[in-house]
Amino acid sequence: MRLFVLVVLLFSICAQPSQSWVYPEHRDIAVLAVMKLTPERRDVLDEIWNMARVGHEKRLPSSVVIGHLPPQPNYIDWAAWTAIGGDHSCSPQEMIDVVLNSDWILDVARITEEFKRSLANAKTHADRVNAIRDSDIDLQRADPNYVTRAGANNVHFLLPREAFNSNVTDYVYGSLVEGDEINALGVYYWYHYRALAKISRIRLPGMSQEDKQRLALGALADEAFGLHFLEDAFASGHVAGTWGNASLRKGTHDYYNEAGLETKTWGGKELVLMGDAHMSAEDAEAPAHAVRVSLMQLLDAYEGNEPYASHNFDPALFPGIESFDADTLNTCSNMDMPSRVASRDLAEPFKVVLNEIPVPALKSGKGALPRFRTELGGFIGISPFLRAGTWNGGFGPSQTGANGIGSLGMTIRVGLGLDGVTSESGDGLVFLEAGVLNDNPSTERFSNNPDIASLGDIASAIPARGAITTRLRMPFWLIPGDLILAGIFVAPFSLETMTQMAVIAGNGGLIPWQAGVATPIGRLQMVFGREVAVNFYGYTHHDNVLIPLDDDPEQNDATLVSMRSIQIEAPFVELRPFRTFSVDQSSSMVIQFYGAVDIPTVWYDTLNPGYEHSMQTIYSLGVRVAFDWRYYF
Repeated sequence: MRLFVLVVLLFSICAQPSQSWVYPEHRDIAVLAVMKLTPERRDVLDEIWNMARVGHEKRLPSSVVIGHLPPQPNYIDWAAWTAIGGDHSCSPQEMIDVVLNSDWILDVARITEEFKRSLANAKTHADRVNAIRDSDIDLQRADPNYVTRAGANNVHFLLPREAFNSNVTDYVYGSLVEGDEINALGVYYWYHYRALAKISRIRLPGMSQEDKQRLALGALADEAFGLHFLEDAFASGHVAGTWGNASLRKGTHDYYNEAGLETKTWGGKELVLMGDAHMSAEDAEAPAHAVRVSLMQLLDAYEGNEPYASHNFDPALFPGIESFDADTLNTCSNMDMPSRVASRDLAEPFKVVLNEIPVPALKSGKGALPRFRTELGGFIGISPFLRAGTWNGGFGPSQTGANGIGSLGMTIRVGLGLDGVTSESGDGLVFLEAGVLNDNPSTERFSNNPDIASLGDIASAIPARGAITTRLRMPFWLIPGDLILAGIFVAPFSLETMTQMAVIAGNGGLIPWQAGVATPIGRLQMVFGREVAVNFYGYTHHDNVLIPLDDDPEQNDATLVSMRSIQIEAPFVELRPFRTFSVDQSSSMVIQFYGAVDIPTVWYDTLNPGYEHSMQTIYSLGVRVAFDWRYYF
């Protein structure tokens, strides 16, 4: 039980609200923003870019942005930095190291370019879900920290408004308060201010070419990393607010990302926002305009225009901004806003950017947006089920005729729901259940002998029986049960490694053949090794079965044997035709195809005490139809 709890806790670590725009959407917004610059401004940005790429020409292309990437890019343009920052790195400094020195980031660029094409070609909801599934699996393999990197906080989200009459000044200062919750707007301002401080010093007298190159690279890194969070501010699921438990935040995030949200900017412009993996070309316009405004401030600072001239960035007031290199504030581990984010002297210019972003929803209370839960968290439930299977014979060695048996059961379960933590195709479901199971008599009779046939149901090859049924479901990393072993041998030494294994398991495993597939008739999934039932027959009272005496092949002479057996049932494929979820309850139908083995464990002849019988193990293939109801708490 301790190991079961450990695995549940590890999955809980991964069950945080999702990140916002997917990689190609982040990049497309930045590309569009650069394209919207005037030719003169674009020339200035290219000048800064050419300084920054000195010595890194192999990885950084000659143009600051590439409009259309090839299927397998071997370079990373600046627009891609806005996607890598926050999702594939935790600070601008780490992002630069990833961009310039890692090989896996090229795999990420290739995967996301394929993903972009898959989304563009998606005709149905199932197509979109499967495209997201494939991308999530591939990205997790290329970047093992992809899912868990942003799990510690809500940095990708806007803070909700405190009151309906909050104004822009109240909101911006509320987002920058030292020690308050780290948030998207606050970290954007942190990095943007440091980018301005760096870029404003490039033209100072005495700067060497090496100094200029470091400042240009650091400034562009800080700006791109900050712009990731500015772009996040336009994803509908991140405007709806972050209050509530993890299930409410995740469910609300996912609902509004897909359904959209009507709102307006702080400047009064009305918008309809969409969320990650649902952005259209029209949806990119508003965030691209905000990114363009931010870039223009960066270019003003480079040219020494007020109020962005270097003398307005005092290192005595903001220790650390004198650095030439990319910033080191870690957005993955910091829970609170750091001290002294930005100078109040730049409050008015910064509001120019803020006026372009959406007004976030109210916090909990009157006027708050409706909230939605997802199937995330602990639950209790019931699961009535029917099953029908064909067996290869009876328990007597000479009973080789095929049998059909129908069953009816009811179980109570307790577990952790993690359906769709990364996408709708994910399945980190963990549960234990127990209940009762009753079998009908088999379709095959023990014998055609009228004397035996007159005995009623017991004359069936396998009579009606009852069992105590138990069931366990748990994903696995490579082989069934390996997370339990990892809990013993891996978790005590590296919780991070154990967590990564749990994430991969929830997405279908190291060889992702168990990832769910969305189809027009429901969600199809291979589940062999992920779920197992053990049924205990005869353990409340011994079952009585007829066995041919002396293994009589004609089965005209029988004796009565009392027995117990253990039946192991393992589903190998399942279909969920529907699944509904309300505020705290879910219901679904599950159709499983399974294999089973029934192993006699204890038996004795009640009519001929001391007589030795040989009992055989029997095998089955069948289908199980279950109703799955859960109450989340």
